[in-house]
Amino acid sequence: MPNGNKDCNEGLDGRCRDLDGEIRQKRGDTLVGTLRKTYGPNFAPGVRSDARLDTLRKRAGGESLSKLVK
Repeated sequence: MPNGNKDCNEGLDGRCRDLDGEIRQKRGDTLVGTLRKTYGPNFAPGVRSDARLDTLRKRAGGESLSKLVK
């Protein structure tokens, strides 16, 4: 799923990759409100939109973003 970023080196699976080929990780300081724009308004119900991703991951026991999306 392309994200419209011109600087994104997409792999075969459509995810953005760094210059060394590794899949990019979302930064911990990304806000839940920003993630809701990407993953929909039902992402992380009951969590404030100004909460950070790293805080959300700690509350979820260290789950990855992909597992939180599911």
